[in-house]
Amino acid sequence: MNRSPYITNAPTVSIIMLKVLLALIPGIFAYVWIYGGGILVTISLATITALVSEAALLKLRQRPIRPYLSDLSAVVTAWLLALALPPLAPWWLVVVGTFFAIVIAKQLYGGLGYNPFNPAMVGYAVLLISFPIIMTKWPAPLVLAQTKLGFMDQLQFIFGNALPANVKMDAVTSATPLDYLKTQLMLKHEVHGITQAPIFGTWGAKGGELVTAAYLLGGLYLLQQRIISWHLPTAFLGALAAMSLIFYTLNPAHFADPLFHLMSGASMLCAFFIITDPISGPTTPRGKLYFAAGVGILTYLIRVYGGYPDGVAFAVLLMNMCVSLIDAHTQPRVFGHTKN
Repeated sequence: MNRSPYITNAPTVSIIMLKVLLALIPGIFAYVWIYGGGILVTISLATITALVSEAALLKLRQRPIRPYLSDLSAVVTAWLLALALPPLAPWWLVVVGTFFAIVIAKQLYGGLGYNPFNPAMVGYAVLLISFPIIMTKWPAPLVLAQTKLGFMDQLQFIFGNALPANVKMDAVTSATPLDYLKTQLMLKHEVHGITQAPIFGTWGAKGGELVTAAYLLGGLYLLQQRIISWHLPTAFLGALAAMSLIFYTLNPAHFADPLFHLMSGASMLCAFFIITDPISGPTTPRGKLYFAAGVGILTYLIRVYGGYPDGVAFAVLLMNMCVSLIDAHTQPRVFGHTKN
């Protein structure tokens, strides 16, 4: 190991995962500020379920438990899934989704390094298909809620599905901007009038813009630390912005502007934390651009023409299917060889 180009200080999996978790903390703080502390319960439930599930499967597979648990990959999956769920999701929903992500989407394929699909998105998609009503029931930001739930109230709702006396569900829930926009467009209303509703902020969801900005901040930290490369977030956000700009230019009364799509839903979480999963994504630089651009285009098409208001999960899973093909056709020329 005395000649270049060997990498002598490559970070371990544990260090990489730890930095990803650190990068998520600004987003979690913003989440708590906007929706209350219930998300901390969801994250804790998902983390415990992920570690217990992974340990049980490793035991069944007769693999060492401690080295695999200490790489923190299961914790990253748990946090990403928890942050994608409604902040007041019932406890059993969190447990079921996390169990499916770790056991079915990760361990049954062979564990870390072998899973072809993003485990967190598999868990999310399964929950969305199986429990669509619960998965689309989001609480209103505290600033807009008719009744603000304290931490203990949220705890009681998560574990007992019970609200304080004389408080109805409608007083604490609200449609998401993406969902509200889709519904109102189907009623032939125009974008400009729709976005005057209180749930909309300057660029996206009121309050949700802060969460999105915090994810962007965490993503920039990952770029600075060279945990992720620029290819994936740039191609995803660029494709999403380009698609929305084309449609917005053609008919601004019916299609939202690019900034709204970038600042709404799971766009930033997807750009910096989901599609950057090194296992289920392509390995070549050009392949990363194609993969992320595909996710961006599919996300936009699902949002506008699909049955779900936010298409990130299904777009990621669909592009996960194409990773082998993308890698096979984007291999860089070997040094010293000519291009055929």
